[in-house]
Amino acid sequence: MVEAEQAALKQNKTRSEAIMAAYDRFYKGDIAKEFVRGCQEQGGLITMEDLAKWKPIEEEPLHVNYKGIDVYKLQPWTQGPSLLQALNILEQFDLKKMGYNSSQYIHTVYEAMSLSFADRDFYYGDPYMAPIEPIEGLLSKAYARQQASRINSDRNDPNIQPGDPYPFQGEKNPYLNLIKKRQYSKDSSTRNFMPSHDIRQTTSSNVQKTDDAYLDRLWRGTTSVEAADKEGWVVSITPSGGWVPACVAGNTGIGMSQRMQSFVLDEELNPFNVVAPGKRPRVTLTPSLAMKDGKPFLSFAVQGGDTQEQNLLQFFLNMVEFGMTVQQATEAANFNSNQLWLSLGGTKIDDRKPRPGNILLHNSTSKEVRADLSKMGYTLSFDDRTSGPINAIYFDWKHGSLWGGSSNHGEDYGIGW
Repeated sequence: MVEAEQAALKQNKTRSEAIMAAYDRFYKGDIAKEFVRGCQEQGGLITMEDLAKWKPIEEEPLHVNYKGIDVYKLQPWTQGPSLLQALNILEQFDLKKMGYNSSQYIHTVYEAMSLSFADRDFYYGDPYMAPIEPIEGLLSKAYARQQASRINSDRNDPNIQPGDPYPFQGEKNPYLNLIKKRQYSKDSSTRNFMPSHDIRQTTSSNVQKTDDAYLDRLWRGTTSVEAADKEGWVVSITPSGGWVPACVAGNTGIGMSQRMQSFVLDEELNPFNVVAPGKRPRVTLTPSLAMKDGKPFLSFAVQGGDTQEQNLLQFFLNMVEFGMTVQQATEAANFNSNQLWLSLGGTKIDDRKPRPGNILLHNSTSKEVRADLSKMGYTLSFDDRTSGPINAIYFDWKHGSLWGGSSNHGEDYGIGW
């Protein structure tokens, strides 16, 4: 690709034309031919026409305002809007008064995430393919108030189903019959918040312990890059795809994506994410940006599959509600919910079914909080790391500085110059 770019520049092509020369070599030239050959020899279906037709899409992000801060996420071909939905719900509660990681705080955030993930699992998919996701209703403040009213302050609800956002965009829900059919499994023996083949479980006094191989996969997973400069440009990305063990396309060295496993085959699970030609699967990748008073406030992202939105939600609240610095917020103990459908891993539907009430807590969680959560109906597990590596940049306009934050949960770091 660099050769194609340099050759174009030597022909007095513009910078833009040179970049497109590299683009064309990848999607239409010799790289594309070898990619297709290598894919098809392993039983893959990608053709030269598929690659040639692919175009990047420049799209408007989605956003909600949380207490004066505009939080931006990608469209519902990612899980990004679930964080926005959770913020809308949590805006109805006095989280600061509850206290950081108190039992009531953990319970309230857990329930809000359960509601938003139930919607994610049923309503999210490729917005450029029919049916069209009811995103206006899903991000409605009025819908969030209705969702918040479903939370029982004393006990976890193991039977949370998708809500009905359609009335909040002036429409009738055509999928109510599918929601009625949905059966959420309460079997806690088949899954954890990582794919079942990535974890070994041992049970002792109802405590699940994870091994080094599992933690390695948790830390290594998706990558995230946050960048900003003095001109005001800000970038937040979470690239991912052909992870180890990679399936490489021929002699290209390119690992082919495994994201197709995030499709469903049964519309009862999600009518918006049923596999189809030319369609994108709903992915977990979810970079984040936040603005305040019309200026950049936060750029943040994390790795960790279905835990990404959970970790980023708590990171954001750590700063906004509890006044932590960006570094403190990346390292702070949080928790993870398993009351959601897994997006990755497993070989059958049972491997991905929700485990209602299952919660991963940090080892430092007090005995009082543990007892309270148990009484609320939660099944507790513990670890010394409850988040993938969070990376973030905080924009301190008062002092004209940028604060970088990078957690100690992986091989991530910050660079300033």
